[in-house]
This record gives sequence, C-alpha cells and structure tokens, in this order.
Amino acid sequence: MLLSKDARLVSAITLLVIPTIMYGGWTLTGILTQGTVAANPDIHLNETQWALWRAGHAHAGVWTILSLLLQIFLDSARLSVAGKWLARICAPLAAVFLSAGFFGVAVSAGFRWLIYLGVLSMFLALLLTALGLIRDLRVAGPAARQLPDPLA
Repeated sequence: MLLSKDARLVSAITLLVIPTIMYGGWTLTGILTQGTVAANPDIHLNETQWALWRAGHAHAGVWTILSLLLQIFLDSARLSVAGKWLARICAPLAAVFLSAGFFGVAVSAGFRWLIYLGVLSMFLALLLTALGLIRDLRVAGPAARQLPDPLA
C-alpha cells in the first residue's frame, strides 16, 4: 500500500505519540495492582476518578488507531487540499483532546470542554472523510474501482 506524503507525515507524528498512551497503561497498571498511580504513589483515586482515567486511556488508544485509519482513507477521498488537511489534523487531535478531557475531569469538572472539543474534532474528521469518499464514488464508476485479479 502506498501512502501519500501527507498521510505518512501525520501517521508518523501520531505514532510518536503512542508512548504517552503506553505510559497511561503503566499508570493504570499501578492503579489496578497497588491502588495508586504508578508514577506517584501518594496519589489515590476514588472510583469515579479511576473510571475516568480508564475511559481516557481506552479512548486515547482506540481513537488514535481510528485517526491512523482515516489517514489511509483520506488518500482516496475527493476533497480539497484544505479539507483533507483539516480532517488529517482533527482526527489525532480528537484523540488527545478527548482523553485529556477524561483525565482532566477526574481532577476538575472545568476540563469538561476538552471532551466536547475532542468529540467535535473527531466528528468533523469522520464527516469530511466520509463525504470525500462518497464524492469519489460518484466520479468513478464501479469498473474503475475494481482491482485486477492477481490470479488472472
């Protein structure tokens, strides 16, 4: 599979962020096994805070994978350059905003706006990508989209 230069750039940057998700997993391991945050054993979380940390970590991983998939889909989408870049950037930022919102809300409800910003960012990325893929379908008929049979 060949990726565009733009998809490779955004994917590479996104992959460099994954160690932060791994750190979150290490932190959760400390919470699960010792009841404290692994990096700082003086921090103790109540059940609600623990659930928010777990949600933040899970969403970070899943939405990061989704943002990587969208990079591939965007290479086939029929959008303007600006539209593609907006979707390319919004997808990984959504993973950061949403998970940061969950982690922040565990400490203060004032961080709730990050959750909404993450949801809106991912919604925009998904909508642009889907519309671009649908627009591409209208231009090229099904015969143009079929891959050659490797066994023929």
